Amino acid sequence: MQFFYGQKTKFDYEELKKKTLEQLRSGKSLFGKDGAFAPLLKDILEAAMEGELDNHLDEEERAGGNRKNGKTSKKLKTADGTIDLETPRDRSASFEPQIVKKRETILAESLESKIIGLYSHGMSFRDISAHIKEMYDTEISAATLSAITDKVIPLVKEWQNRPLESLYCIVWLDAMYYKVKEEGRVINRCVYNILGINAEGRKDLLGMYVSESEGANFWLGVLTHLQQRAVADILIACIDNLKGFSEAIATIYPTTEVQTCIVHQIRNSIRYVASKDQKSFMADLKPVYQATSKDEAEQELAILEDKWGKKYPVVIDSWKRNWDKLSTYFHYSSAIRKLIYTTNTIEGFHRQVRKVTKTKGAFPSDMSLLKLIYLATQNIQRKWTQPLQNWGLTVSQLSIKFGDRLRLKI
Repeated sequence: MQFFYGQKTKFDYEELKKKTLEQLRSGKSLFGKDGAFAPLLKDILEAAMEGELDNHLDEEERAGGNRKNGKTSKKLKTADGTIDLETPRDRSASFEPQIVKKRETILAESLESKIIGLYSHGMSFRDISAHIKEMYDTEISAATLSAITDKVIPLVKEWQNRPLESLYCIVWLDAMYYKVKEEGRVINRCVYNILGINAEGRKDLLGMYVSESEGANFWLGVLTHLQQRAVADILIACIDNLKGFSEAIATIYPTTEVQTCIVHQIRNSIRYVASKDQKSFMADLKPVYQATSKDEAEQELAILEDKWGKKYPVVIDSWKRNWDKLSTYFHYSSAIRKLIYTTNTIEGFHRQVRKVTKTKGAFPSDMSLLKLIYLATQNIQRKWTQPLQNWGLTVSQLSIKFGDRLRLKI
C-alpha cells in the first residue's frame, strides 16, 4: 500500500510499518538520521510553513502585488538529528514564519532545552558538542552553544532582582571564589551567596553577587539590595568572622542577631597555635563551645585563658573580643544551635555547586560564571520542597524569642 503525505512525499505503508517496528525494538529514534518518521517531520514543518505563508498572503497583500517567490533551503538541527528544510518565500520578503523562524537553525523547545540541561550539570561546550553529535547526529559549534546558553542571561537578571519575602528566620551569608578571564588576564572573583529559611521552614537562595574580593563594604551593598527587594526583617544572621561584617548587618538590619561561625573561629585560632600544642589546646577549647549555657562557656573560657593566655594571647584575645557574636547560639535550644553555630548549611550548598563548576578552569566572563551557578542552583533548589526537619518545634521556639516579629508571619 502506498500513500501521499502533503501531496509531495510518497510512502510505502508496509515498508514504513516494518522499519518503525524495527527501530522501536532497537531503541533507535524514529525521527533521527534514517529514522522511519524523519521524512514526516520534514514534511510536517514544510507544510506548516506553507500554511503560514498562505495566511500571510491575504487579499491586502495580494492586492499590493505580493506573491509566493520560491523557496530557500537550510539545515535545521533538532533533538532527533539534522533535516534539510525548504522554507517558502514571498516577493516582498514580509513573510515571517513562526514555526521555524528566519535564521533559526536549531529547533527551539527540543534541542536547546537539552543543551542548557547538559550545561547546567557542568559539561563543557566541547563535551556538549560531542554528546549532541553522538546522540543526534547534529553538529553544533561552540559559538552556537554559547548563544544558546546566553538565553539564560535575562532569567539570571530577573532572578537576581525578584521580590523576596518580608521576613526570613535564619540567613547564612558566605562567599565562594573562582577565576575569571578579564582583558587577557586571569583574576579572582568572589561570589556572594545569601541562603535563607522563611517562616515556613523552606530554604531559598535569596541572592548571588560577584565582586573582586570579599569585604564588609560589598556585603553592605548586598544587604541594601535585599532590603530594596522587600526583605524587611532577618531574625538571625550566620556569618564568618570577616572584619566589619556584623557592623554592616547592623546598619541595615539593626535588630538582627548575629552568630559568627564557631568553626571559622576554631580554624583561625589553631593557625596561631604551635603544632605540638594543638591537640592539647583543642581538648581545652572544646568545653567552651560545647557548653550547655553561656555562663558555663564563659567559665570554661576563663579556664582556657588561665592555661594558655600567656603563651597564646592573640588567640585568647580573639575569642574574648568576638565573644558577643560567637556566643549568640547559647540563647537557643539545641535544635536551633545546630542550625546557627556554623555556616555549614550554606557551605553544604557551596559543595553542591562546586560539583558542577569543578571542571572549569577560568570562566570567560563574570556572566558566564553567574549563568552556570544560576543553572546549578535551579537544579539544587528542586529538592528544597519540604520544610526543615522538626521545623514546627523550631519556629515555635523562635516565636517565643522574637514575639510579634515572627508571630505576625505564621
